[in-house]
Amino acid sequence: MHFKSLDEVDRQILKHLLENGRLSNAELGRKLNLTRAAVRDRVNKLIENGIIDRFTIIINPLKAGRNISMYFEIEVEWPKINKVVEELLKKEEITNIYQMSSFPHLHVHALFEDQTHTSNFIESLKTIDGVKSLRSEIIIKRFKERGSILI
Repeated sequence: MHFKSLDEVDRQILKHLLENGRLSNAELGRKLNLTRAAVRDRVNKLIENGIIDRFTIIINPLKAGRNISMYFEIEVEWPKINKVVEELLKKEEITNIYQMSSFPHLHVHALFEDQTHTSNFIESLKTIDGVKSLRSEIIIKRFKERGSILI
Protein backbone atom coordinates (compact mmCIF):
# COMPACT_ATOMS: atom_id res chain seq x y z
CA MET A 1 0.00 0.00 0.00
CA HIS A 2 1.35 3.43 -0.92
CA PHE A 3 0.66 6.66 0.97
CA LYS A 4 1.35 10.02 -0.68
CA SER A 5 2.21 11.68 2.64
CA LEU A 6 5.15 9.33 3.30
CA ASP A 7 8.53 9.42 1.64
CA GLU A 8 10.60 6.30 1.03
CA VAL A 9 12.58 6.68 4.28
CA ASP A 10 9.39 6.89 6.37
CA ARG A 11 7.99 3.85 4.53
CA GLN A 12 11.17 1.91 5.31
CA ILE A 13 11.06 2.93 8.98
CA LEU A 14 7.47 1.75 9.23
CA LYS A 15 8.23 -1.48 7.36
CA HIS A 16 11.04 -2.35 9.78
CA LEU A 17 8.99 -1.40 12.85
CA LEU A 18 6.08 -3.54 11.63
CA GLU A 19 8.46 -6.49 11.39
CA ASN A 20 10.06 -5.78 14.77
CA GLY A 21 8.74 -2.97 16.93
CA ARG A 22 11.60 -3.46 19.38
CA LEU A 23 14.23 -2.15 16.98
CA SER A 24 16.20 0.69 18.53
CA ASN A 25 16.76 3.96 16.72
CA ALA A 26 20.41 2.95 16.35
CA GLU A 27 19.48 -0.39 14.74
CA LEU A 28 17.01 1.32 12.41
CA GLY A 29 19.68 3.88 11.54
CA ARG A 30 22.13 1.11 10.58
CA LYS A 31 19.53 -0.54 8.36
CA LEU A 32 18.64 2.74 6.63
CA ASN A 33 22.05 4.42 6.66
CA LEU A 34 20.77 7.22 8.93
CA THR A 35 21.92 8.57 12.29
CA ARG A 36 20.13 7.52 15.45
CA ALA A 37 19.00 11.14 15.89
CA ALA A 38 17.58 11.31 12.35
CA VAL A 39 15.60 8.10 12.94
CA ARG A 40 14.36 9.38 16.32
CA ASP A 41 13.18 12.65 14.74
CA ARG A 42 11.38 10.82 11.92
CA VAL A 43 9.71 8.34 14.29
CA ASN A 44 8.61 11.19 16.57
CA LYS A 45 7.17 13.03 13.56
CA LEU A 46 5.27 9.87 12.51
CA ILE A 47 3.83 9.70 16.04
CA GLU A 48 2.96 13.42 16.11
CA ASN A 49 1.18 13.12 12.75
CA GLY A 50 -0.84 10.13 13.99
CA ILE A 51 0.62 7.76 11.40
CA ILE A 52 2.04 5.64 14.21
CA ASP A 53 -0.93 5.22 16.51
CA ARG A 54 0.78 3.17 19.22
CA PHE A 55 3.49 0.62 19.85
CA THR A 56 2.23 -2.77 20.95
CA ILE A 57 2.91 -6.50 20.93
CA ILE A 58 1.13 -9.35 19.20
CA ILE A 59 0.33 -12.34 21.39
CA ASN A 60 0.08 -15.77 19.81
CA PRO A 61 -3.30 -16.92 21.20
CA LEU A 62 -2.55 -20.61 20.65
CA LYS A 63 0.60 -20.47 22.74
CA ALA A 64 -1.23 -18.41 25.37
CA GLY A 65 -3.90 -21.09 25.81
CA ARG A 66 -6.66 -19.72 23.59
CA ASN A 67 -7.12 -22.62 21.20
CA ILE A 68 -10.43 -21.66 19.60
CA SER A 69 -10.84 -18.53 17.49
CA MET A 70 -14.36 -17.60 16.40
CA TYR A 71 -16.26 -14.95 14.53
CA PHE A 72 -19.80 -13.97 15.42
CA GLU A 73 -22.44 -12.10 13.47
CA ILE A 74 -24.74 -10.69 16.13
CA GLU A 75 -28.01 -9.21 14.91
CA VAL A 76 -29.25 -6.51 17.27
CA GLU A 77 -32.23 -4.21 17.73
CA TRP A 78 -31.32 -0.73 16.42
CA PRO A 79 -32.41 1.16 19.56
CA LYS A 80 -30.30 -1.15 21.76
CA ILE A 81 -27.12 -1.42 19.69
CA ASN A 82 -25.05 0.78 22.01
CA LYS A 83 -26.18 -1.14 25.10
CA VAL A 84 -25.28 -4.42 23.39
CA VAL A 85 -21.83 -3.04 22.53
CA GLU A 86 -21.35 -1.90 26.16
CA GLU A 87 -22.04 -5.46 27.34
CA LEU A 88 -19.73 -6.98 24.73
CA LEU A 89 -16.89 -4.63 25.70
CA LYS A 90 -16.97 -6.17 29.19
CA LYS A 91 -16.18 -9.65 27.85
CA GLU A 92 -12.45 -10.36 27.97
CA GLU A 93 -12.73 -13.07 25.30
CA ILE A 94 -13.61 -10.49 22.64
CA THR A 95 -10.75 -9.01 20.63
CA ASN A 96 -12.66 -6.97 18.02
CA ILE A 97 -16.15 -5.50 17.59
CA TYR A 98 -17.35 -3.85 14.37
CA GLN A 99 -20.70 -2.36 13.44
CA MET A 100 -21.54 -3.53 9.94
CA SER A 101 -23.59 -1.98 7.13
CA SER A 102 -27.03 -3.09 5.90
CA PHE A 103 -29.16 -4.58 8.69
CA PRO A 104 -28.22 -3.79 12.32
CA HIS A 105 -25.55 -6.28 13.25
CA LEU A 106 -22.12 -6.54 14.81
CA HIS A 107 -19.14 -8.53 13.60
CA VAL A 108 -17.23 -9.83 16.62
CA HIS A 109 -14.04 -11.85 17.02
CA ALA A 110 -13.31 -13.79 20.22
CA LEU A 111 -10.78 -16.31 21.56
CA PHE A 112 -11.54 -19.30 23.80
CA GLU A 113 -9.68 -21.93 25.78
CA ASP A 114 -11.87 -24.92 24.93
CA GLN A 115 -15.36 -26.06 23.92
CA THR A 116 -16.83 -25.53 27.39
CA HIS A 117 -15.53 -21.96 27.48
CA THR A 118 -16.96 -21.39 24.00
CA SER A 119 -20.34 -22.86 24.88
CA ASN A 120 -20.63 -20.79 28.06
CA PHE A 121 -19.73 -17.64 26.15
CA ILE A 122 -22.37 -18.28 23.48
CA GLU A 123 -25.00 -18.84 26.17
CA SER A 124 -24.02 -15.53 27.77
CA LEU A 125 -24.50 -13.72 24.46
CA LYS A 126 -28.06 -14.99 24.24
CA THR A 127 -28.93 -13.24 27.52
CA ILE A 128 -27.88 -9.74 26.39
CA ASP A 129 -30.93 -7.51 25.99
CA GLY A 130 -31.12 -6.36 22.38
CA VAL A 131 -29.51 -9.41 20.77
CA LYS A 132 -31.96 -10.80 18.21
CA SER A 133 -29.88 -13.63 16.79
CA LEU A 134 -26.32 -14.77 16.39
CA ARG A 135 -24.32 -16.87 14.00
CA SER A 136 -20.86 -18.15 14.78
CA GLU A 137 -18.01 -19.72 12.87
CA ILE A 138 -14.77 -21.29 14.08
CA ILE A 139 -11.60 -20.38 12.25
CA ILE A 140 -10.11 -23.60 10.92
CA LYS A 141 -7.00 -22.31 9.18
CA ARG A 142 -5.35 -18.90 8.79
CA PHE A 143 -3.89 -18.06 5.40
CA LYS A 144 -3.18 -14.39 6.01
CA GLU A 145 -3.53 -12.37 9.15
CA ARG A 146 -2.24 -8.92 9.82
CA GLY A 147 -3.04 -6.50 12.60
CA SER A 148 -1.94 -3.46 10.63
CA ILE A 149 -1.39 -2.28 7.09
CA LEU A 150 1.92 -2.79 5.39
CA ILE A 151 3.54 0.29 3.91
